[in-house]
Amino acid sequence: MTQTVGGGVADLRAVLSGPVFGPEDSGYDEARKVWNAANDRRPAMIARCASAADVAATVRFAGEHGLEIAVRGGAHSPSGNSTVDNGVVIDLSALNHITVDPDAKLARAGGGALLGDLDAATQAHGLAVPAGMVSHTGVGGLTLGGGMGWFTRKGGLSIDNLVSAEIVTADGRIRRASETEHPDLFWAIRGGGGNFGVVTEFEFRLHEAGPLVQFALLFWELDQGPEMLRLARELVPALPLDISVVIGALNAPPAPFVPEPYHFAPGYALLVTGFGDAGTHADALDRIRQALPPAFEFVTPMPYVELQQLIDEANAWGLYYYDKSVYLEELTDEVIQAVVEQVPQRTSPMSIVLFYRLDGAYSAVPDDATAFSGGRSPRYCAFMIAATQTLETLAAETAWVRSCTDALRPFAPRTGTYVNAMDDAGQDRVQAAYGPAKYQRLREIKQRYDPRNVFHRNINIPPAGSASS
Repeated sequence: MTQTVGGGVADLRAVLSGPVFGPEDSGYDEARKVWNAANDRRPAMIARCASAADVAATVRFAGEHGLEIAVRGGAHSPSGNSTVDNGVVIDLSALNHITVDPDAKLARAGGGALLGDLDAATQAHGLAVPAGMVSHTGVGGLTLGGGMGWFTRKGGLSIDNLVSAEIVTADGRIRRASETEHPDLFWAIRGGGGNFGVVTEFEFRLHEAGPLVQFALLFWELDQGPEMLRLARELVPALPLDISVVIGALNAPPAPFVPEPYHFAPGYALLVTGFGDAGTHADALDRIRQALPPAFEFVTPMPYVELQQLIDEANAWGLYYYDKSVYLEELTDEVIQAVVEQVPQRTSPMSIVLFYRLDGAYSAVPDDATAFSGGRSPRYCAFMIAATQTLETLAAETAWVRSCTDALRPFAPRTGTYVNAMDDAGQDRVQAAYGPAKYQRLREIKQRYDPRNVFHRNINIPPAGSASS
C-alpha cells in the first residue's frame, strides 16, 4: 500500500481516546516489542485502542492516509504480522475485558485478552474455553486461525465454541457476526485468520473443566524414539476423550522433578492430561509403563490454570522463533523414521517437535461448517518449532524446521495446513492450505468485506477478482 504525506501521530491522537505512540515518544520502544524477537520492526505509529470505536477510527485514518495496517492482539504472530515497518499498529492490548455468565456457560473476551486472562475468569466458575497451551498467547490471533491445545479432543477447537464476534471491517463499520447476523462473515472468521477485519470482542461457549486435572510427563531417551512413537500410534487414538496426549521430541527441562542426569537430555515425551476420573488417567499411565517403561516420569494433579501455564517459560517473550506445521493422518513407519532422523539434527535445546492428537470433538464438526484450514478426519498436527537465544543462531534452527517439514510433507494430506503455524506464504500454498472450494468462498467473502485487501498482514486471502499472487 502506497503511503501519502501527512497523517501524523498528532492527527491520529486527535480522533482516539486511547494513547498513540510515535518514534519520538518515550514509550514507543516498549510498545513496539513483540513476542518473537526476530521481528524487530518500527511502525510509524502504534494506536493503543480503548474501544471498538477507536479501532474503527484508526482503520478509517489509515485508509485516508495510505498507511499499512497491522493488528496486534497478544503479539504472538511467529512471522511478525502483528507489527509493521512505517505503518499503523492497531494495538488491542487495552481491550482485555472478560465477562462470564456461568449460568448460560458463555464468556465474552476483548480482542486484546490473553489466554491467561480468559482461563482465570472462567476457571473461577469451573469452566473453560478450549484454547491454546501458552497463557500469554492472544485470544484473538489464536481463535481466528482455529485454536487447538490440551482440551481439543474433549471440547473441539476455539472456533467450534465461538458464538459471536464484534468486528470492525475495512470500511470502518462495527458489526456483530454470528449464525444469524452476517453469517458469511461469521463462517469466514472461524479459520480465515485476520483477513476480514479487527475482532474487538469474542463470545465463547464454555465447558466444564477443572479446577483440578491429572497430569503426567513420561520421558524416554533418544534411542527409544522409534519404540515410543510406535506405542503412541497404538495407544493414543484408543484413549477416552477425557484424556489428552501431546507427543513431544524435546530436551528434558532442568526442573526439580527431573533426575539430574536427564537435565537438558534430548529425548521423547508423552504429556498425558486427564480431564475426567483420576482412575482412568492412572489406568492409561499403567498401560504405557507396562508397554515401555520410561526413563523417568512426573505425575501430579494440578490446577487447570497451571496446566495452561506449563510451557509458558519454554515459550518466553524475547526469544527468537520460527515454526511450521504439517497434518499427518497416521504415525506410519515412514513418518516415525523421518522423525527419528530429523530430531537429532536440532542444535538448540529449546527447539521441539510436538504432535497434537485431533479427534473426538474436533472430528464431530463438519469440514465445511467453518473456514478452518484442515480436514476434520482424525489426525495429528505436527509442529516444528525453532527457539534460540540469539538471532545469529536462529538461521541454523530455521533450516532444521524446514528440513523436518520437508521430510514429513510427503506423508501429509494433499490439502490442509494449520494457518496459525504458517509463515508468510505464496498464494499457491494458501490455496493448498484451505483447498480450492474453501479458498474461493473465502475470496468472495473477502471481496464483500475488504475489497481493497486492507487487512493483508496475515496468511493473506486476496479478494475475488483481484490478482491471486
